[in-house]
Amino acid sequence: MKITWLGHSAFHIETANAKILIDPFFTGNPAFDEATRRDAVAGLTHVLLTHGHGDHVGDTIAIAKETGATVLANADLAAWLGSRGVSKLEMGNTGGTVHFDGFSATFVNALHSSAQITEDGVSHSLGNANGLVLHFEDEPTLYHMGDTDIFSDMALINELHMPEIGLVPIGDRFTMGGAVAALACQRYFKFETVIPCHYGSFGIIDKTADKFVAGMDGVATKVEVAKVGVGLSR
Repeated sequence: MKITWLGHSAFHIETANAKILIDPFFTGNPAFDEATRRDAVAGLTHVLLTHGHGDHVGDTIAIAKETGATVLANADLAAWLGSRGVSKLEMGNTGGTVHFDGFSATFVNALHSSAQITEDGVSHSLGNANGLVLHFEDEPTLYHMGDTDIFSDMALINELHMPEIGLVPIGDRFTMGGAVAALACQRYFKFETVIPCHYGSFGIIDKTADKFVAGMDGVATKVEVAKVGVGLSR
């Protein structure tokens, strides 16, 4: 498995059977560039979305039309994307699992909101915010938390899925901050590796992962502070 952080909460996951984008926020993402985009969409098979905010849906519509990749989202968000021209859609909702060739994706809870204001000024509710747990045939289980605060039922997510890799939002203001994210990882999970995200992209969220790294000090879990566009092999 190769995991590449693309800035903010966007990740590229490559396995033997799939090339997956999660929350492909490219346009407006200050850490992203056109060369990285070419690599991110080449041979793409799937786009997975945690929720409907613009900094997570991002460039999904354009990418889906360009690549023909299958898009997975909660039912409300999937219907909205369908109305905007996305044709290859799979929908699910909290607690549900969708099976693909070589992996499955399970929607789990997240404490957040999910909506977009369209060009006409109307706010559209786009279902519940979720995290996504990805189970692979021959690779570690990966949990993208989406945007969330800490919550005690994270313990159930760990009990049900035992994720080995965590993609964890740490930037504060819109998600849990670094210290709380570190507490969540230690109290509720047994991750082998965690990769912090949702920081450094906007001026009003934390610029670095320092608070999270400090909170994870002395813990056996490996903290990978990724560089944008540089793949991590697992």
